[in-house]
Amino acid sequence: MKCVIVIPARYASSRLPGKPLLKQTGKYLVQHVYEQAKKSKIASEVIIATDDLRIQAAARNFGANCAMTLKSHQSGTDRVAEVAQNLDCDIFLNLQGDEPLIDPNSIDLLFKQLIESPDVPMATLATPINDEKDWMNPNCVKVVQDQKGRALYFSRSPIPFVRDGKPDFTQRPSPFLLHIGMYAYRRSFLMQMAKIPMHPFEKLEKLEQLRVLGAGFSINLGIVEERTMGVDTREDYEKFISDYRRFQRLNAA
Repeated sequence: MKCVIVIPARYASSRLPGKPLLKQTGKYLVQHVYEQAKKSKIASEVIIATDDLRIQAAARNFGANCAMTLKSHQSGTDRVAEVAQNLDCDIFLNLQGDEPLIDPNSIDLLFKQLIESPDVPMATLATPINDEKDWMNPNCVKVVQDQKGRALYFSRSPIPFVRDGKPDFTQRPSPFLLHIGMYAYRRSFLMQMAKIPMHPFEKLEKLEQLRVLGAGFSINLGIVEERTMGVDTREDYEKFISDYRRFQRLNAA
């Protein structure tokens, strides 16, 4: 079974313009993501998908395979789908270009959600919620799963709601799960996704994955114990630089 990782990377980030090409570590941010993705034991290929010639030039500079895509895409999923149109592959994994610390084991766990469940068209990841602040935060998307490990619902609200007492975030397995925005799709399903009409819950919650559940399709959940932090803001990037340099010093010692 052929599995491919696609890293959508666009220059015009609203919160951090030019984010993929930030290079204060000596490597482009998107290069860090690419190098982590290459450590996957399952992926046969890693492709950066962009609509910007500057990102394409940078990718060529560090030896990455890069596909130019349309500027009109509204989401990373659309960009991955354009790449998938021209590739004969079974499973595509959408890895955001601002995840320089992504664990390759998490990537492979996500691939396995589809490899081991041939009847499921799509998969994603989640991690236990450890504190009430994340559970209450509408910017942190929560998910609940059934006994087969498939997503029942995604929400910005705190789910499942605890009617009596307070939520216990120490229990394992945890019923309180934080969604991690990384997806794997079967190629045939990825080609269908753009044709699925928007579901009313998707409009309310502004969560694209609710379109899939609302249309009656299954989404498998892989559970990882910890999430890696992405780079959304300048502060996030500065923290990544600090952590990266500290790691380099420890390795050199």
